[in-house]
Amino acid sequence: MARSRLPAWLSAILLVVITVLAYQPAWHGKPVWDDEPHIARSELHSLSGLARTWIEPGATQQYYPLVYSVFWVEHRLWGDSTLGYHLVNILLHAVSALLLVKILLQLGVPGAWLAAAIFALHPVQVESVAWIAELKNTLSGVFYLSSALAYLGFDRTRNRRFYAAALGLFVLGLFSKTVIATLPAALLLVLWWKRGRLSWKQAVYPLAPFFVVGLAAGLFTAWVERKFIIGGEGVGYNFSAVDRCLIAGRALWFYAWKLIYPGNLAFIYPRWEISPWIWWQWLFPVAAVLVVAVVWLMTRPRRGLLTGLLFYAGTLFPTLGFFNVYPFRYSFVADHFQYLASVGVITLVSAGVALLLGRWRIWGRTAGHLLCLAILGMLTSLTWQQSRMYTDMETLWQTTIAKNPVCWMAYNNLGIVLAEKGQTDEAIKHYQEAMRLRPDDAEAHYNLGIVLTERGQIGGAISQYQEALRLKPGYAEAHYNLGVALGRKGQTDEAIRQYQEAIRLKPQHAEAHNNLGIVFTAKGQIDDAISQFQEVIRLKPKHPEAHNNLGVALGMKGQIAEAISQYQEAIRLKPGYAEAHNNLGVALSRNGQIDEAIVQYQEALRLRPDDSDARNNFRNALIKKGQSDEATR
Repeated sequence: MARSRLPAWLSAILLVVITVLAYQPAWHGKPVWDDEPHIARSELHSLSGLARTWIEPGATQQYYPLVYSVFWVEHRLWGDSTLGYHLVNILLHAVSALLLVKILLQLGVPGAWLAAAIFALHPVQVESVAWIAELKNTLSGVFYLSSALAYLGFDRTRNRRFYAAALGLFVLGLFSKTVIATLPAALLLVLWWKRGRLSWKQAVYPLAPFFVVGLAAGLFTAWVERKFIIGGEGVGYNFSAVDRCLIAGRALWFYAWKLIYPGNLAFIYPRWEISPWIWWQWLFPVAAVLVVAVVWLMTRPRRGLLTGLLFYAGTLFPTLGFFNVYPFRYSFVADHFQYLASVGVITLVSAGVALLLGRWRIWGRTAGHLLCLAILGMLTSLTWQQSRMYTDMETLWQTTIAKNPVCWMAYNNLGIVLAEKGQTDEAIKHYQEAMRLRPDDAEAHYNLGIVLTERGQIGGAISQYQEALRLKPGYAEAHYNLGVALGRKGQTDEAIRQYQEAIRLKPQHAEAHNNLGIVFTAKGQIDDAISQFQEVIRLKPKHPEAHNNLGVALGMKGQIAEAISQYQEAIRLKPGYAEAHNNLGVALSRNGQIDEAIVQYQEALRLRPDDSDARNNFRNALIKKGQSDEATR
């Protein structure tokens, strides 16, 4: 805000409170899109799961172990309640705003408080703050700005403690999101702005370790994502060097415009058709180069303007299109890509407002305060409205379709939501629309196959899974579900081959192991079945069905005591598991424990009164006890 008469601590509290309130519609927002894999993967909730996030690339969607460690702690604190996750994101964002104001004040930038408030309240930041999975942005942002602040302290005092803190915070930030590897370049830029030149000894050499660590982290992340994450490669990412320059030039202006005029913000923006043969597409990169050239040729006092522009472009660089990133399959731009880069434009605008109002002699006066408050009030209102989009999955995708009617991915994902609600007719329509907009979308065919399977249209489901696999041959989930459908048609051998292929592509696919074990059990290949169920339990120790199925296989081998142990574990994990109670009764009966078996049959019938198998077992147990009259009732 303008030069405030309030104490700094009170201004800070007000900024945090207003930021938290601006995001109120998202406080209780349910998980959207990829939030669930970040916060609800049960196999990562143990201490060993926490260790896996650090030492096993591929155990998580991306190798950002500090982010997943925070999610691990959060799950211990508030489980599946989303309020805590949202508040942590919002508060981290507010902390970044406070760090920003401290940095700008230390650098003597006019309008520091206004810049921090705009950063905190600008609606373009909603995607990073209201989307739980983007803890990557808010957490790495705090480390990025903290590291920058510590390094500026080192540059001013040459105190090695500041240097160690800066490097340590930078490393923690890289473990949160490697896109912050641009920090050392940004620091060099700031030092050049302040001094007009760069000394190798004073400026460049101290930052060399930062560049090395950042480059190593970036290369490692790129390797992990190529090896373990599907996406970022293929026909949809084959761009020439010219294409990438056109994408980058347009993206620079797109993001700047969204900061200046934050209208029609969308979760997924339309994917541009890029062609060097369309003349007007060249205007974007040419204009960007001309702006930098003109500012460069301006007199020395304009160096701050060039610094802000270069910071903005440099911080955006990893997502401008020169490197493939997964989201490019549906859009070249996303609001969360410019979370930190926005600081460059926001700072320039805020400093310009401060200098202009100062020239008009109203900066720091009532008129200046009112003008700044009007700007912030408008931004707060827009942020509040934008936050409502993150209420739940259905709202997110419906809003996305309303703003981007050709977003095939939104139709597909809304279909998933509708299918989960039992609205299968509507879900099918959305999958078909996704396929119309993008005929080569394997996911839409796959999801349509799931719905058709649930409706008993097995032949149609098989066709959809096969088409998904034609479009995306290494699609483990499609192989798995094709196996399910083939199994329901009685094509057991072919189902086995599909499960095995799913496991080959994705060795940690617990359900494929489980279903393969079930088929092996039915075929009498008991040792093979036991091996599969044991692998499921290794991958997911809290998998009640696997424990129950292992119990069945062990019982068929005559290992009754071991079978009883497995049934008991299944019931412990899933107390209302009628089938496990019945199976436990059978095992106890075979072990001569008839009274205990009767108790289990009764519990199975209480849970599932129409279970004829449990009822027959119950009657037989009563007959064995000599209670024939009761058995015939």
